[in-house]
Amino acid sequence: MTTTGMTQTTGGNTVTSSSPRGIEFYFQIAVLMIGVVGTAANALILYALVVSKQHKTHLLIVHQNALDLFASFFMILGYSTKLCNIHLTGSAGYWLCTMILSDCLSWWGTVASAINLAIITVERYLKVVYPVWSRSKLHNWMMYSAIVTAWIISFIGNIAVVFPTSDVIDGVCYPYAIWKNQTARVFYFTWNFLSFYVIILFIFVFCYWRIVLVIRRQARVMASHDDSESGDSESGHAENQYNEIQFNVIKTMIFVSAFYAISWLPVYVSFLIVTLHPYPLPYRDIYYGFMLLAYSYMCTNPFIYATNLNPVRQVLVDLVPCKKTSEQADGNVA
Repeated sequence: MTTTGMTQTTGGNTVTSSSPRGIEFYFQIAVLMIGVVGTAANALILYALVVSKQHKTHLLIVHQNALDLFASFFMILGYSTKLCNIHLTGSAGYWLCTMILSDCLSWWGTVASAINLAIITVERYLKVVYPVWSRSKLHNWMMYSAIVTAWIISFIGNIAVVFPTSDVIDGVCYPYAIWKNQTARVFYFTWNFLSFYVIILFIFVFCYWRIVLVIRRQARVMASHDDSESGDSESGHAENQYNEIQFNVIKTMIFVSAFYAISWLPVYVSFLIVTLHPYPLPYRDIYYGFMLLAYSYMCTNPFIYATNLNPVRQVLVDLVPCKKTSEQADGNVA
């Protein structure tokens, strides 16, 4: 996790002094801008989902954008507060440190978003690979239970850790920095890495790989059936339809699995360095770059999923002013 002063401990309760504002200031500005873009983008996609009535049939995608909106909003709140450089005192200062300056609420939404991505992947896997079973066994209450589970797991992984490992010293917030036991610190990192990177990435790769195989097999059967009954034109139509579906699935798989792996792996490697040894100051600029890459993932998430839905994309296109002006001009000329 990031801290207001990028400070770490070597064990016990020793905390190094906060470094002066430098590259960290520009990093906070950049994250604030990412939060603004992420909030606007996710709010826009949510609006398009509701207007196109896709929220009735794509509950998990709506939840995905709501989580990213939640994380982006508290990213704005947290980094706006950090830029104010408030001197913290009393219980109010402690709560401000643990809940806002620690990015706890933002990370709550971020981790829940990763879990929800895995849930969406499993849902698509069941509907494509096991269509008969999913139609009879996959009910709405399961979707709502999965949504609640994502929030609970993320809550436990963030809220339960921030209080015993954060403190205010001389008016400065030190979140996730007070570890009394180095073993617990290493265990916590390992649990985060395995739970929210390795396992989720495995779910992406395995499920989408199986989905592609099933779609390919179904398309071959459909193409041969149409060819024997309706001629080459119908077979060509089926083949084109199959190619389009396969392309969309493969594109989604590449975006979700590859971009998730690329954007979050450097951050987890940095966390490993911080966990095993005090973070080396010469590499701080690289660490900030890794964090910006990871934060930017929330800005692209809503477009990866929601804009692949034609009704949603149409709503977004209709919001473009120049398109409306061009259509009105064409109508007047006609």
